[in-house]
Amino acid sequence: MSPNLLLPEETSSQVLRRRLLASAGTLLLIGTYLVLVITQPTGIAEGLGQGVALVTFAAYLAAAVMLLVAVLPDLPVSTLTLIPVALALNIILGQFVGSVMVPLYLDSIGTVLVGFLAGRRAGAATGVLSTLIWSLFAPTVLPFAAGAALVGFLAGTAARFGALRRPYLAPMAGVVAGVLVGVVSAPVAAFVFGGTSGVGTGAVVAAFRSMGDSLLSAVTKQALISDPGDKAIVFLIAALLIYALPKRLSGSFDFIRRYRVLGQRGTK
Repeated sequence: MSPNLLLPEETSSQVLRRRLLASAGTLLLIGTYLVLVITQPTGIAEGLGQGVALVTFAAYLAAAVMLLVAVLPDLPVSTLTLIPVALALNIILGQFVGSVMVPLYLDSIGTVLVGFLAGRRAGAATGVLSTLIWSLFAPTVLPFAAGAALVGFLAGTAARFGALRRPYLAPMAGVVAGVLVGVVSAPVAAFVFGGTSGVGTGAVVAAFRSMGDSLLSAVTKQALISDPGDKAIVFLIAALLIYALPKRLSGSFDFIRRYRVLGQRGTK
């Protein structure tokens, strides 16, 4: 029996529909992010009682659902249990680290795990979903859903091109991902939220501000300090967790097999 949720045989029209759905979800993610940065709406971090927050939540949720539906035929049944665990891992670690004097986040380990195992679309959808669920009791994280999606997308991209075939490649890929995510997240943190929500990262922003930097400059510098190190750690931890999985389990993911994500490690 196929480990996938749906039968693997698909017609060309079904494949085309999946691609169009994934493209629509991606465009909705990017469009929502750009609207937030350009309009800099007030009240978005005050909860879903605000109209702009509710619309943003709905747009990101629709994008995540599109991405998940597009990738469902490639996912084994085990993903249905993996994604909720990944969501919980993101939120619990992110909430804890955000409350201590550490200039890191560690709120994307679950997202990176899914990206490594199931690819870019599933990783991006997991990043968005974890942010949306987290925002129900921590509204300040809602504007960062696009950045969370980018983490999952980059994790899947890194795995696809061999970042898990050698242990030292994973943190290197994490550094590159951290730079890109930091650049994307900085305008949201500066213009929409007005800084950062973490105690440690907020202290770094405050230090740069005291030196005379503008808010955007301070937040960008903080992101380029914190994000590469954070993502290097996250990518390494996620890679080590995947190496520890039984080969039968990791091999049940079509993405792992198709792109030889684990190299010889996944074939022996």
